[in-house]
Amino acid sequence: MENSDMTPAQVRERARTENMVTTAGYARGYMQANLLAVPQRYAFDFLVFAQRNPKPCPVVGVLEAGQLNSELFPGGDIRTDIPAYRIYRDGVFTEEKTNVLEEWSDDMVAFLIGCSFSFETALYDNGIPLAHIEQGRNVPMFNSCLPCAPAGIFSGNMVVSMRPIPQDRIVDAVRITSRYPEVHGAPVHIGDPASIGIDDLAQPDYGDAVDIPDGTVPVFWACGVTPQAIVMNSRPDFAITHAPGKMLVTDIRDMNYQIP
Repeated sequence: MENSDMTPAQVRERARTENMVTTAGYARGYMQANLLAVPQRYAFDFLVFAQRNPKPCPVVGVLEAGQLNSELFPGGDIRTDIPAYRIYRDGVFTEEKTNVLEEWSDDMVAFLIGCSFSFETALYDNGIPLAHIEQGRNVPMFNSCLPCAPAGIFSGNMVVSMRPIPQDRIVDAVRITSRYPEVHGAPVHIGDPASIGIDDLAQPDYGDAVDIPDGTVPVFWACGVTPQAIVMNSRPDFAITHAPGKMLVTDIRDMNYQIP
């Protein structure tokens, strides 16, 4: 079976049992989500942070303390259904694990945040190539100098994902992705990486570098890895996130997040 033809439930089952490089290209047409889980005492601050920063942190679901699944992934388990998780203690990334059964406590609140993988189906359907999928790599992601609006304990800069887009298709890519505001929407920057604080496209902060084909221009979208950078900057005593590029694949169709 092709990765793109798998159902979301099949992808979540694979996430529990196999080492996956990325979920990009899996279960084509279904929304993928980023994860930030924090103790309940930090949940309101992050909810306000997300409300003030909808571009990098579009919340598509919240699991209250003690809740392990929702209508986004019925019958699932947020502690096991993502290919890899990252643990942060006092803002420091300490380990990456394939499940967080031991680390999860009953007071954890999980925020599910829209992912730009969700508009990739629309780009693909419109004939816009995606280098990371074609090259079998994770999408490259970079820390930028674009500031987020602070809230409570949380502050820091935006993380962006980069896709090289053919120069004659940039307008199309902007138009297509702008119809998906709940999964980051239109790009935040096009062209010169240095102007948003990125020194070298061959050295991403997260994910994998991609070969940039001739005739393409780097295009940057707000990225759901932003909460990880915010955690490292703000230093809550504990947080759990997904590993960059390894998402929760939900049962909700991408088209549900498309606006006319």
